[in-house]
Amino acid sequence: MADQSRVKEINISHEMKTSFMDYAMSVIVSRALPDVRDGLKPVHRRILYAMNELGMTSDKAYKKSARIVGEVIGKYHPHGDSAVYETMVRMAQDFSYRYMLVDGHGNFGSVDGDSAAAMRYTEARMSKISMELVRDINKDTIDYQDNYDGSEREPKVLPARFPNLLVNGASGIAVGMATNIPPHQLGEVIDGVLAVSHNPDITLPELMEVIPGPDFPTGAEIVGISGIRRAYQTGRGSIVLRAKASIEEMSGGKQRIVVSEIPYQVNKARLIEKIAELVREKKIDGITDLRDESDRTGMRIAIELRRDVNANVLLNNLYKQTAMQTSFGINLLALVDGQPKVLNLKECLEYYLEHQKVVIKRRTAFELRKAEARAHILEGLRIALDHLDAVIALIRASQTTDIARTGLMEQFSLSFEQAQAILEMRLQRLTGLERDKIENEYAELVARIAELKAILADEEKVLEIIRQELLEVKERFNDERKTIISIDEDSFEDEDLIPRTNIIITLTHNGYIKRLPISTYRSQKRGGRGIQGMGTNDDDFVEHLFTTCTHHTLLFFTNKGKVYRLKGYEIPELGRTAKGIPIINLLQIEPGEYISTVIPIEEFNNNYLIFMTKHGITKRTELSSFANIRKGGLFAINLRDDDELHGVRLTDGDKEIIIGTKKGMAIHFHESDVRLMGRTAGGVRGISLSKDDQVVGMDIVEEGFDVLTVTEKGYGKKTPIEEYRIQNRGGKGIRTCNITDKNGSVVSLRIVSDEHDLMIISVNGVIIRLHVQDISRTGRNTQGVRLIRIGEGEGVATVAKVDIDEDAIEAELEGQDEEIVENQEPTVEDLSDSEE
Repeated sequence: MADQSRVKEINISHEMKTSFMDYAMSVIVSRALPDVRDGLKPVHRRILYAMNELGMTSDKAYKKSARIVGEVIGKYHPHGDSAVYETMVRMAQDFSYRYMLVDGHGNFGSVDGDSAAAMRYTEARMSKISMELVRDINKDTIDYQDNYDGSEREPKVLPARFPNLLVNGASGIAVGMATNIPPHQLGEVIDGVLAVSHNPDITLPELMEVIPGPDFPTGAEIVGISGIRRAYQTGRGSIVLRAKASIEEMSGGKQRIVVSEIPYQVNKARLIEKIAELVREKKIDGITDLRDESDRTGMRIAIELRRDVNANVLLNNLYKQTAMQTSFGINLLALVDGQPKVLNLKECLEYYLEHQKVVIKRRTAFELRKAEARAHILEGLRIALDHLDAVIALIRASQTTDIARTGLMEQFSLSFEQAQAILEMRLQRLTGLERDKIENEYAELVARIAELKAILADEEKVLEIIRQELLEVKERFNDERKTIISIDEDSFEDEDLIPRTNIIITLTHNGYIKRLPISTYRSQKRGGRGIQGMGTNDDDFVEHLFTTCTHHTLLFFTNKGKVYRLKGYEIPELGRTAKGIPIINLLQIEPGEYISTVIPIEEFNNNYLIFMTKHGITKRTELSSFANIRKGGLFAINLRDDDELHGVRLTDGDKEIIIGTKKGMAIHFHESDVRLMGRTAGGVRGISLSKDDQVVGMDIVEEGFDVLTVTEKGYGKKTPIEEYRIQNRGGKGIRTCNITDKNGSVVSLRIVSDEHDLMIISVNGVIIRLHVQDISRTGRNTQGVRLIRIGEGEGVATVAKVDIDEDAIEAELEGQDEEIVENQEPTVEDLSDSEE
């Protein structure tokens, strides 16, 4: 019978409770959650520490992965070898880690879900950036603890010289809690730490100016910023990740969707299988071919479509039904002083900053102890050199080393360490040069000790060291952001966070659109060569250029009479020389359809839109008819035969209209001559055209303004509006410009004042900005003066007037250095009737 004294009666409920809590805390603290200071779980920390101790640093040769795994499980991590190896594999995958901590050599898996080769085949070493996690680890910067069996010591945390928790993120499921921290761009996070160090009271909106959101290794696109803001504010939130896709034109009028980036943690092979499955089940219709064209240069999934399919509609279906669009649940949970805590963005940065203060102070104290110990030894050597004969005599007279050491300590008041150093000093140190070296070293050490003590006594000096070293890390490892953040057009909350700024929108003939800050273009004198406004292909040129605000609605009218809408901030901001992105990626326009007019609208109030087609047909409709436009667009005018919509203008109902034609004719009438019509009406005749003539300009007449006429060879002139009498609509009009071989056909007719600036764009994309007041005022039947120097084979593509105060632009441009194409002397050629 069992010994009754060894049997304990316990409450099973209490035992289950306490045992489970012990197990839960073990999982939470020692397995599943990262430390807020270095952003690492115990297994990651042990792998990096073991590699560092084995000398597998980034500047050494690769070593077998099995050797690393054996070291980790044998000394620090008593768990399965596959768990340790799989962790190390993820640390070496460029699609899993934003900045890889392990430099792998061999097959470490793929974004298609292929597993890595066995650990006996692959090799690894620390990456360059992971060296920053263990930098200064041997300078007493962190605490150590016993390993699982007490035979070794392991670090409780790494010095982590960059904020790894946010930079690489973390995910893990503990007991009753989970963490999911997205990766971020290194430079942005470091800027965030610097901002907190400079201003401890910094607000979340100010922090989000430097850390706009996560940055995933696979790129893709984050849709909307309300989820980011919620996560940064509360520690919990959800963001929508969307694959980066573009629409390409193919031969025969067909289109294809090309996917170049997919959401984080999405398996590319399974994504393609899912698309194929949806096509087979006829849940998605219109895909004729699906190919994975990815190679070592990058990802490319080509989805070819039938000719009659709208690519934008099908792309939206793919987003809805496949992993091309996913949700990422953010949960900023990490260990703070050994306890799990949900953190907001600012707290993550503050805890890291506090950790760095401790690291710098401990490193400084360690260096101070070393410097003081060395200075102490040097003080002893200086005493010995000052009493050299007596020291030599004492040593020679001593029977043993101990007697000599004791004699030195007593006779010269030296410490044990100083006396021992004197006894170990080599005879060559007695030369004059060596004595000078000791004096110089001692002087340097005294200055160094004073500097180290000053650092320890001043918190601001510690912060300055942290800032300097973080900037060094940023300079070495910073790269471009991979994930773009777009604004969800249905989120008014997001729109409120977009600053109201003036912008320039450019749209090319081939349909590439972008926005730029208003300060991109500097004013020049008439006749200059201009600045390169954007990169274009040989067969492309800028066709629309206008100024607006980020919050205004843009109405896009196409040649086929349809209208689409976008907000100013929805158009991507790109560099001055960038081509832009295809407009078909933003609007669901059909093949053969292109933008003819873009109108920025601040409010859909009681104004009107006046339409003009190339065949001279005009129409007037209330603006409110266009307040609710679907993504697929609406018909704005019913076109006849082979006519196309040329232009649209915004009016208040009491304006006069002027229309200009390619052959130099113009007609001036009151808009009330055109009765109000419905949105889909066809319109009435505005001007009667001669054979081969067409409308090239239509504008609203303003009192005291001039009619500006620009021809294809760069000539232009201002003519007072008084010279254009008011006529009834539908007539042939009167002559507005004398057309010759020298100036070419009319390309633009606009109403301008001396307060305007003018943007003239050539077919090669060269832009010149000049003041309207610099242009000569002449009669109707003249050719004009040269406004822009046009090269051989070039021509003026389009003209835009800019309603911007010049002083404000110059203030914005102050201190900026624009790259100006060689500026030539202005040429004035005032061609009057007599010169012709």
